[in-house]
Amino acid sequence: MHNMTLAQLAAALQEGRFSSEELTRALLARARELDAGLNSVVSFAEEQALAQAREADARRAAGESGPLLGIPLMHKDIFCTDGLRTSCGSKMLDNFVAPYDATVVARLAAAGMPMLAKTNMDEFAMGSSNETSFYGPVKNPWNPDTVPGGSSGGSAAAVAARLVPAATGTDTGGSIRQPASLCGVTGLKPTYGRVSRWGMIAFASSLDQAGPITRTAEDAALLLGAMAGFDERDSTSLDEPVPDYSATLNEDIRGLKIGLPKEYFGDGLDAEVGARVQAAIEEFTRLGAEVVEISLPNTHLAVPVYYVVAPAECSSNLSRFDGVRFGYRCEDPQDLEDLYKRSRGEGFGAEVKRRVMIGTYALSAGYYDAYYLKAQQIRRLIRDDFLRAFEDVDVIMGPTSPSVAFRLGEKTADPVSMYLSDIYTIAVNLAGLPGMSVPCGFAEDLPVGLHIVGNYFDEARLLNVAHRYQQVTDWHQQTPAGFE
Repeated sequence: MHNMTLAQLAAALQEGRFSSEELTRALLARARELDAGLNSVVSFAEEQALAQAREADARRAAGESGPLLGIPLMHKDIFCTDGLRTSCGSKMLDNFVAPYDATVVARLAAAGMPMLAKTNMDEFAMGSSNETSFYGPVKNPWNPDTVPGGSSGGSAAAVAARLVPAATGTDTGGSIRQPASLCGVTGLKPTYGRVSRWGMIAFASSLDQAGPITRTAEDAALLLGAMAGFDERDSTSLDEPVPDYSATLNEDIRGLKIGLPKEYFGDGLDAEVGARVQAAIEEFTRLGAEVVEISLPNTHLAVPVYYVVAPAECSSNLSRFDGVRFGYRCEDPQDLEDLYKRSRGEGFGAEVKRRVMIGTYALSAGYYDAYYLKAQQIRRLIRDDFLRAFEDVDVIMGPTSPSVAFRLGEKTADPVSMYLSDIYTIAVNLAGLPGMSVPCGFAEDLPVGLHIVGNYFDEARLLNVAHRYQQVTDWHQQTPAGFE
């Protein structure tokens, strides 16, 4: 059962080959046994999952047949879950139990998906390697000496190791797509506003977006269809109709125009990674697509712009964690000021402190215009680059990450090197566009991801393009040794 995709599990459940409760028990047992070597899970929800599975079986017995009914998943531990700890990978929220479900959690529960567990993540989603978690680093199932990528590394590792067929993630600068690339799975960041952020602990509010991590594009279409849609409780949610993403998966892509930005294939890209990406693009030409060279001239500014905008917003969002209302509180504070200082100083890790300090500085009097305002102006230029490109092409392709998974501890002492891991993904968040990563080969025996970017609300096209590629390749079917 653990090797079946969402689509295959749906068919098996409909045929009565096994029940949701049997499937849930099997996956729980597998996850408890195999996660010891990965550290991808921070909290199991066994009793709740089994209760939800039994409910799904009852719904199916009553005649329901939804495409996700009875299929378990895991949630990134950034989504609030009623009655179950939501830690955000932090010491600050290690004792926090949310009194409500995030919209994403509620919608997938309504679709009948039992929640097996909450997955490990970089602290407050700040990191590119899943090494900043209070609960320790997640390990990549392809090689436990390497990182799975961050911040949704726990979700990507769990899906890659076949602990669960699907998981949720969030993407602020590449945190769904980069771990999907390094772990050899499929990850989709939707258009900003497509999926509700209500109940998702905020890092950078103008950048954060939830999305699915699955084995295949077909599965991502199923999960996104249940996650997406307007939510009046989220002021950034957009009231756009949600199409049937599965209905267009098999459309012909002959005549598709693929834009290849020259900026994505220069210095900094590992040669083997570049070769695998070029081979994937050649596969698209055999499917009838046309390749067009394009330019995104402000690409080189994306990382510095992001590391002004994101820390500024995180500085504002994390100000609520002060030791007063919820979360970690220092012992025996001398006065209110001491309570604030020590609660935050002891409760936040090094990377979070670094970003809060950078953001506070960028927003301070005398520096706002020079840094934050200027970064937002350049952000608009980056967005305009994409819009001009989409006048001539249908999708944009390139590498998801400049290298395969690097070794644990390799970049922790060099924050700038770590930040450059997201160089190809960050611009998509700054522009609010949809993007996804699909497996396209191996380099140094580790997975390589192909990055596909679309225009606003064009997730259906991305999923169609990715699915057609996966119909003629088998990279997404490869399983790490020991997890078959």
